[in-house]
Amino acid sequence: MTLVRFWFNKKVVIQRLNCPRVQVIPECPVVPYNIKSNKLESVNNIELSDKSIYPDESVLKGVLGRSYQSYHALLDLFYQNGMQYEWRYYMDGKAWLCKVQKKKRTIVWMSAWKGFMKAAIYIPERLIEDVYSLPISKETMERIKSTKNVGKSKPCLFEIRNQKILKDMNTVMQFKIQSM
Repeated sequence: MTLVRFWFNKKVVIQRLNCPRVQVIPECPVVPYNIKSNKLESVNNIELSDKSIYPDESVLKGVLGRSYQSYHALLDLFYQNGMQYEWRYYMDGKAWLCKVQKKKRTIVWMSAWKGFMKAAIYIPERLIEDVYSLPISKETMERIKSTKNVGKSKPCLFEIRNQKILKDMNTVMQFKIQSM
């Protein structure tokens, strides 16, 4: 008999994989589980949530693993465009975030995840149609279109796992810089 713990209707529950009955367990470790597909899910949470550990090079190498080289190439791209980056701990998100700026204007927000870096470029709604006409991959375009707006901006999200995505990210980033 295999038991699985998961969140269901804002409660931690436990269920046998072959039994539809659900029993509430007050304190137990949670394993992500999809009831509909009857499968365990892999959920990746944001890393760098400890305020006392600054995300220096060694910490980022440990978190990013093989994608650290792609992150380093991204930093070179920022340098080539005259941009500065700064890691800060944000209390509202309870995590370290990297803010990338050009002339005191924020261009990119980054967060570290296990095995990759996530970068977000926020484009105002009034300019989003222009982004759709940029020469970026179809996959990137679909991801941008499917992302929900945040206020009056559309987040263009990039998962930096390898250097292939950097071309599309640079295109959107250049658009944001030119629109300043």
